[in-house]
Amino acid sequence: NVAPMPRTDDGFVTVGDMGWLDEEGFLYMADRRGDMIVTGAVNVFPAEVESALSEHPGIADVVVVGLRDPEWGRRVHAIVQAEDPSRPPDVDEVIGFAKERLAAYKVPKTVEFVSALPRSDAMKLSRAALVAERDGPEPDPGSPR
Repeated sequence: NVAPMPRTDDGFVTVGDMGWLDEEGFLYMADRRGDMIVTGAVNVFPAEVESALSEHPGIADVVVVGLRDPEWGRRVHAIVQAEDPSRPPDVDEVIGFAKERLAAYKVPKTVEFVSALPRSDAMKLSRAALVAERDGPEPDPGSPR
């Protein structure tokens, strides 16, 4: 069974994209609502963190996901593909770089290095699959923890 697509009040179908219009009427896309990470009591959009980290000269590709965390609910986790796999930046360097560009609550709490991100031919990747590989299946809300 496939759930019906959410509709706006005026009848348009929405896939959860979020953005804003500037004073000149230009549309800027921020991220998808479903990708948003709720960490503590704040919302973090992975695209913003990815954009900041992608400016690091030692990072070729990056994806940011929210992983289960006993203290924060979800923690911001960066999965990084190094520009030079034989000399990747270290975790403290990546976190320090993020701290210079982002609010403290948006900075990844953990960083992982991979040889390549699993992008499709269309350059897309599945955040849900990346989370499931690291967190396992979501616990049943009715089961004891």
